[in-house]
Amino acid sequence: MLVHLNSQADLEDAIHALVKQDPRLKPILEITGMPALRRREPGFAGLAHIVCGQQLSTASASTIWGRLTAAFDPFDPDALRRVRADRLGRLGLSAAKIKTLKGLARELAAERLNIDVLANEDADAAHNTLTSLHGIGPWTADVYLLFCLGHGDAWPAGDLAVQEAVKIGLKLKQRPTAKQMTPLAEPWRPLRGAAAHLWWSYYRAIKKREGVIAGEPRAQETNSVSNYVAVAKPPSVKAKIAARKATGSKT
Repeated sequence: MLVHLNSQADLEDAIHALVKQDPRLKPILEITGMPALRRREPGFAGLAHIVCGQQLSTASASTIWGRLTAAFDPFDPDALRRVRADRLGRLGLSAAKIKTLKGLARELAAERLNIDVLANEDADAAHNTLTSLHGIGPWTADVYLLFCLGHGDAWPAGDLAVQEAVKIGLKLKQRPTAKQMTPLAEPWRPLRGAAAHLWWSYYRAIKKREGVIAGEPRAQETNSVSNYVAVAKPPSVKAKIAARKATGSKT
C-alpha cells in the first residue's frame, strides 16, 4: 500500500495508524503532540535546491539559490543543460554541484529519468533510482522523496536528528548508524515518512532545538532537517483514500 503525505490531514491519519502499529510510539506522540507536515517544491527545482545547499550555511545556500532562480526564469533542466559551466560557477556553484545538476538535466532531457513519478514507486526502489545518479547521496534522495514528493514511506536513515531521537525514544545504548536505522524502521512500513516527522518533532521537544534545514549539512550526507512551511499543494483524493485505508487497516 502506497501512502502520500500531501496534507496535514494525511500526516495525522498516518501518525494515528503508526501508533496503532507500534505502541512504543504512543509516549513519543504524547510528548511531541501532532507533528506539522514538511514540504518543499517538487520536480527538478526541488531536487536542484537540495543539491545546491549541500555543505553550505543557510545564508550562503539561500544566496546562491536566489542567484540561480533569478538567472534562469523559468528554472528548468533545459536551461541548466545548455548553460556554460563557467557561468554557473560565477553564480556560486562548485564544480561538483555543476556536474551533478548538468547530469540531472541530461538524464531528464534524454527521458532516462522522471523524478516526479518516483512518488508512486516503492520507497526503496525510488531511493535506489536517485542514488544511482551522480552526486545524489542517500540523504539527498530521502529528503527529496519525503519533502518534495510527499512519499509516505521515505525513510531518512542517515539524518542525525532522527538517529538521535530514535536512540533516546527507543532507549538504545548508542545512536544507530544509517545501516542500523533500516531494520529499526521496519515496524513502521509503509509509513516510515510519517515516522520521520514524529522523530524530528521528538528531537525538537527533547533537545529544545531544531535540526539543520535541508541543504545545510554538517558534513556530506549526514544532515538533519528542521521544520518546513506547511504543505504547498492540496491533498489528492488518492492520498486521502490511502491514508484512511492505512488508519483502518488494523481495525
